[in-house]
Order: sequence, then structure tokens, then C-alpha cells
Amino acid sequence: MKTRGAVIKEAPGTYEVVDLEVDDPRQGELQVQMTASGLCHSDDHVATGDIPVGVYPFCGGHEGSGVVSAVGPNTPGWKEGDHVVFSFLPACGHCTWCARGMSNLCDLGAGLLAGSRWDDLTSFRLSMDGQPVGQMCGISTFAEITTVAVDSAIKIPDEIPLEKACLVGCGVGTGWGSAVNSAEVRPGQTVVVMGIGGIGINAVQGAAHAGATNVIAVDPVAFKREKAQEFGATHAVETMEEATELAQSFTNGQGADSAIITVGVTKGEHLGQAMASIRKAGTVVVTGLGNIADVGAPVSLADITLFQKRIQGSLFGASNPRSDILKMLQLYTDGRLKLDELVTKTYALDEIAQGYEDMHAGTNLRGVIVY
Repeated sequence: MKTRGAVIKEAPGTYEVVDLEVDDPRQGELQVQMTASGLCHSDDHVATGDIPVGVYPFCGGHEGSGVVSAVGPNTPGWKEGDHVVFSFLPACGHCTWCARGMSNLCDLGAGLLAGSRWDDLTSFRLSMDGQPVGQMCGISTFAEITTVAVDSAIKIPDEIPLEKACLVGCGVGTGWGSAVNSAEVRPGQTVVVMGIGGIGINAVQGAAHAGATNVIAVDPVAFKREKAQEFGATHAVETMEEATELAQSFTNGQGADSAIITVGVTKGEHLGQAMASIRKAGTVVVTGLGNIADVGAPVSLADITLFQKRIQGSLFGASNPRSDILKMLQLYTDGRLKLDELVTKTYALDEIAQGYEDMHAGTNLRGVIVY
């Protein structure tokens, strides 16, 4: 079947919309007519080369929702017309990590950037002029029609709007979980959220929901500081120096209980700043991505040891995609989680370059492609 999708042909590069061929689903697979896709910074990292991938051309997109248009043979539990949200992290259900309830660390994740099927590095579902095209996280939500493994699909209730539901597949769960799960925010605490984009704004939501008394949002862009206060931030400042002083003023000089790094292009210096902002036995959560080849950060080992500080990585906010995506949608349905307000602007697929320009300009919390 023919479809259209946004691909990069090399890195550094820019997304361009091209004609593609998409294969029919095989056993354990679904074909999905896309409804919406979030414009996440991780796909931009692929375009800049910060995150290298296994094959070019490469079709981006990993935060999306749609309607099942075909079901592979011998694939029980699915039917045409089912509404789905994709998890950018597949879950096999039987590896060590899935068995521990940590399916965000499922072993299938090793193939996220290969572009091919998990079990066969020579098997692809998209092609262009007879040449294989890689799929971002095995799903490629920047394609109008895509074929995916059921490991990556979460069936959701039909009444939930797909244009908003797409956001829980990455940005919402990653930010929310960074506060609730990874930082383990508790009532009465002081939390710093560093970088208020599509991830950071949801870390603010999560920290406020968990009962933090002080939620300090940090971003140089005035629009984002204003929005952070609409999502639960009690204070919004331009720099980490200001945030650190505020946190110390609230805690008798001790510092924040936790600092969550959600900067769009995260560097070692951000970790150093976050470590300086937290108290003894405090936690720095590192959620943002930068160039994955970068090594090193200006952090004192003595500071970690003598003050018992903790550096905690966070993949999808340490959430369990199979259960937590549906939990987040229930919170949205109950009016306890903001999704509608996250979407600053919608775009057609052909406007994807403009969407990323707007992201870099700091004018969007989240841009969404609507098909």
C-alpha cells in the first residue's frame, strides 16, 4: 500500500515528506491509519545526529495515535477499528524487566533505533523506491499509514479523542513519571523542573499532583514560564541560579528535595547545576537527552558521597507503558490531567518543518500533526 511519511535521508538533515510503500501486517502486527502525532524533541535529535540510527532513509515519529485498519493473521485480541496509542517502548511481556513490572526497560528496546523489526534486522515494513526505510522505535508516527508490532500498541477507549491521546505515548508519561516515579515527589516537598518543553511541563503537572508545596519551573522563555504556572508551578524563573536561591529560601538553606532535568538538549553542565540546587540526600532526575556520545559532567564525587545525593536516570518516567498509559488517560477523563492545554498548535504533515522551527523558537509546548 502507498502512504506518505516524513523522512530524513542523512544526519544532520531535515524531515521531508515523501511517498512510501507500507507492507501489510504479518502475524503479531497491525496496520494503523494515523490520526495524530506529537512533534517530540527526540525525533529532532535524530535529525541533528545527536541520536544515530541504524539505516537511512529513516521515517521519524514515536508519539502517536490512530485507528487499526488491518490485523495480521493469527493475531488475536485485535480488530479493525480499534483505537490505539503507541508506546515508543515496546513491551514483550516475558523478559526479566517485563516480569518485574518494569516494561519501560523491556529487552526489545535494544532495537528501537535499528529501523527494522526487533527479531530480524533485515526485515523492514516501509520502503521508498525499493529501498528499505527505517522506522523510528518500530512505529514511525510521521507516516500517514504505518505497520507496527502489537508489542508497541495500547488499545484505548473509543470515546477518548485521539488528537490528545497521542501525547501519553511519550511526553506526558515521561514528564509525569519523572516527578511521580523517578523523583518520588512527596507532599510538602520543593521541586525544581529544569526546562519547560513537552516533557518539563508534564513534570510540573506530576510534581503538583504529587503534592509538592513548591514547584519551581526554570526556563529562559517567558511563554513557557507563564504556561508552567497554569500547569501547577508555584514559581517560574529564568535561571538555575534563581531557582537554587528560591529553593534554599524555602528550606532553611538546604535546597530542593529534587531537581528534574528536562532540557531539550541536555549537557553535563545541566547536571552540575541541578546537583548544586538539591539538599542532602536529594535526588537529581536526568530525563532530557543530548548528544548520546557526550561523556562527563562537572559533578563533585565528594558531593555525592558526603551529602548522599542521588543521580537517577528516567526512561519514560519509569512508567509501565501497558498500565500507565491507560491510567493517564483515565486521569484525563476524570479531569485530573491536562492534555488539551498541552497542544499549542496543530500542523499538517507537510508542515512538519515549520513545527520543528516553532519548537526551536520556544513558541510551543507541544506541536501535533493531525492527519
